Amino acid sequence: MNKGAAPLSLLIAVALLAGCGGNSSDTKGGRGGRGEGGTPEVGYVVVQPTQVALTSELAGRTVPHAVSEVRPQVSGVIQKRLFTEGSYVRAGQTLYQIDPSLYRASAAQAEANVAAAKANAEAARTLANRYKPLAQMQAVSQQEYTNAAAQARQTAAAVEQQQAALQTAKINLNFTRVPAPISGRIGRSAVTVGALVTANQADPLATIQQLDPIYVDIQQSTSQLLALRRSLAQGDVLPAKAAVHLKLEDGSDYELAGTIEFAEVVVDPNTGTVTLRASFPNPKGVLLPGMFVRAVFAQAIQTGAFLVPQQAVSRDPQGNATVMVVGPNSHAVAKTVKADRTQGPYWVVTEGLRPGDKIITQGLNKVRANQPVRAVPATTPQKIDPNRPMQGGGRGRRG
Repeated sequence: MNKGAAPLSLLIAVALLAGCGGNSSDTKGGRGGRGEGGTPEVGYVVVQPTQVALTSELAGRTVPHAVSEVRPQVSGVIQKRLFTEGSYVRAGQTLYQIDPSLYRASAAQAEANVAAAKANAEAARTLANRYKPLAQMQAVSQQEYTNAAAQARQTAAAVEQQQAALQTAKINLNFTRVPAPISGRIGRSAVTVGALVTANQADPLATIQQLDPIYVDIQQSTSQLLALRRSLAQGDVLPAKAAVHLKLEDGSDYELAGTIEFAEVVVDPNTGTVTLRASFPNPKGVLLPGMFVRAVFAQAIQTGAFLVPQQAVSRDPQGNATVMVVGPNSHAVAKTVKADRTQGPYWVVTEGLRPGDKIITQGLNKVRANQPVRAVPATTPQKIDPNRPMQGGGRGRRG
C-alpha cells in the first residue's frame, strides 16, 4: 500500500513544478508594460528650445470710439424730431428742426439792408466820379471832391458790413436744422416737440456714440509692466505685436481680433494700474459701451523655453516642479525644473532642461528615480500579448 502511494505523489509534484515553470515563462515573455527581465517600458518625447509667447489675460471695459453730444446753436422751439431713438444716424443727418420763422425774417431783413447799402454806394461812387474832372478844372473845390470820394468809400464798406450781417443771418437760419455731428448710434432724446431750447445750453438734446470700431481699455498692473520691461532690457524676451482676443462676460469668445493702439504714460494712483487701449471691429454691434471683458494677448516672445507636456511634470512636497528624463545607460533621472505657467497642454519650462532631453511622458507610475527603463517614443503603441491572461484572471478554482 505504501509502495503504491509513493510513485503517485512523485508524479503530482512533477506536474506542479511544470505548471509553475510555465507561468514564469509567460511572465517574462509578456509585454504588459514590462520589458525583458522586468524592466518597465516608458514613452518619451524629445524637447528642443523654442520661442513661446508671453500671453497675458487682463480685465478691460469697452469704450466708444467717439462720443458727440448734440446741442442747439440757436434758441427756439423744437418743431420736429427727425430720428428714431436707438437708431444709426449718419453725419449731417437732420435730427431736430427748430422754428425758423424769426431767423428767416432776419435773413430777409439783412438782404434788404444789403440792397439799400448797394444803392447808397452806387450814388456816392457816381458823385465822386462826377466831381473828379470838375475838381481838376477847378469848377468845384478840391475839398468837395475829397468829401465825395470819402463818402463813396464809406458806402462801399457799408455794403460789406451788410453782406456779413446777411451771411450771419443765413447761418443762424441753417442752425435751426440741428444735424448729427458724427455717424453712430444715437440714444434717447432729452427733449420733445414743443420744448424751448437755447444756444449753448448745458444739457445735450441727445448723445451719439460711434461703436464700429470700438475701444477696449485694458488695465495692467505696474508690477507686470516693470517685469516685462526688465525682461526686454535683459534680452530674455523679444517685443511682440500680436492680435488681441476677447472673452465676453458669459465666457464666450468674441469672433473678431483687435490690436493694441497705445499705452498710457500715467499710473492710476487709486488702482496702481496702467491703461492699454485696444481697437476692435464691431460691425454687428455685439460690443456695447461699458461691457466687462477679458483681453488675451501676447506682449513679448520668450526665447529658449521648452514646451513639456503637462502629464510629464509633477510637484514635490516643497512645490518644486520635477520631470523624469531618460539618462545615461537608460536609467530614469529626476530633474528639478522651473515651470511657472502653462500654454495649452504644455508647461513652459525656462530652467533645468537641455536641448535633446528625453522627457518621460508615459509609464511614470511604474518608474522610480535611478531605475533602469526601456524607453520608446511616446507615439509607439504598447504591445500586449493576447495569450497572456488579464491580471487576476489566472487565479480561481484549481482543477
